[in-house]
Amino acid sequence: QVQLVESGGGLVQAGGSLRLSCEVSGGAVSMNIMGWFRQAPGKEREFVASISRSGDRINYADSVKGRFTVSTDNAKKTVYLQMNVLKPEDTAIYFCAADSRVFLFNYPSTGAFRYWGQGTQVTVSS
Repeated sequence: QVQLVESGGGLVQAGGSLRLSCEVSGGAVSMNIMGWFRQAPGKEREFVASISRSGDRINYADSVKGRFTVSTDNAKKTVYLQMNVLKPEDTAIYFCAADSRVFLFNYPSTGAFRYWGQGTQVTVSS
């Protein structure tokens, strides 16, 4: 059974940085794409970033381009989201997601990932 566990969330001031981690177990080798999504209170879940297992296909939401960096460490079965220059509007619960289906390389923002973590809270104060 595939399990995803996020960590690294917390409270940070605007302009600060956080690094989120997502460790995959129980089938990590077959996960070809990993994604990060977030959901703010009262809002729908939105796509943040995605990365292929090889690391050669990366996508970002326009709202985070230039500030967030997604990376993967296959040896550790972990995907990271480095978040810099954080803004209050980045406040949300951040979820990682995983899937083996390669069609998601072209449609990561659809959120059609089969496996999800429980989420980690990120709060950015102004």
